[in-house]
Amino acid sequence: MRIFTKRYHPPGTLPGSLSVADDISEDEFTIRLIDYTADSYVENDSASAADCRASLSRDTRTWVDIQGTVSAGTLTQLGEMFGLHSLAMEDVVSTGQRPKMEMHSDHLFIIMSLPELTDDEIGVSQASLFLGKDFLITFNDARSDPFKPLRQRLHRAIGRTRSRNVDYLLYAALDIIIDQCFPVLEGVGERIEALEGEALAHPRPDTLQEIHSIKRELLLLRRMLWPQREVINALVRDEDNWIAQETKIYLRDCYDHTVQIMDLIETCREMVAGILDIYLSNISYRMNDIMRVLTIIATIFIPLTFLVGVYGMNFSHPQSPWAMPELHWYFGYPLLWLFMIVLVGVMLWIFRRRKWL
Repeated sequence: MRIFTKRYHPPGTLPGSLSVADDISEDEFTIRLIDYTADSYVENDSASAADCRASLSRDTRTWVDIQGTVSAGTLTQLGEMFGLHSLAMEDVVSTGQRPKMEMHSDHLFIIMSLPELTDDEIGVSQASLFLGKDFLITFNDARSDPFKPLRQRLHRAIGRTRSRNVDYLLYAALDIIIDQCFPVLEGVGERIEALEGEALAHPRPDTLQEIHSIKRELLLLRRMLWPQREVINALVRDEDNWIAQETKIYLRDCYDHTVQIMDLIETCREMVAGILDIYLSNISYRMNDIMRVLTIIATIFIPLTFLVGVYGMNFSHPQSPWAMPELHWYFGYPLLWLFMIVLVGVMLWIFRRRKWL
């Protein structure tokens, strides 16, 4: 997971510029145009920007769902059709923005962070949403299609979405974006559980690397997801009637989910910090255990080295009272070995009695 994920314009670029996405081809994104009412549902899976213009004259609710990195030309056409603010469109292509909500005269602009887990790696993409009087436009560049379940509910007329205004569709999209974090954190939790067992049983250098990797991912997740609580709270307190009163009840449930997510992230961070302490304590204990064994071995050989050092001097003179008489003993060599073995046994017995072994 990259630390710096924001795509930005070079310093000095004109505000509202979309030059970053000028080289994007039409094959790198998909436009799904959905017109629906309480009794009808029409979906175009491969629509173009020109197709969206016709939906403005229909007496339906419109959802334009764009998957992938949109080109500057398409975004400009959509902005002109639906009256989107140029600075908001710039934020769409300048991904990595902090989650936020902006109210304009004729539309509402929201940026959310969309986490996803692929191959045990956490990625955070940006979801941009425009809410108008009878339309909702969503942009996301995630690897998978997060809004597929919502389109299926609309198609099958499951729930209240088709009978409500587009503000309820906005709630449903925000609910999917927020709840996307739960399976991601579940995957992180499984990695933490496996890491805890590894830190207790067989700590390795790779264990420390995985601990720091998870800590880094959780920190970045917290930074990207924390502002989403403010966005949902601002929608609940909306006084410009963009959100109907009956929809705000459901948005409160979204707010509860954001609180739960932040609690889970903090819990995971505390668990990873505890695993790091366990890892360092286990490594320290193993090192102390090794040093204890080496110290005992060295202590045992100190007196033996002294003995063989003394008798290795070989000072012998038949008429000197200070000569070594043991050099001329018939059983001197085996007696020295016997004495050293007994000395080692006595030292081991003392170490064990004092619980040093």
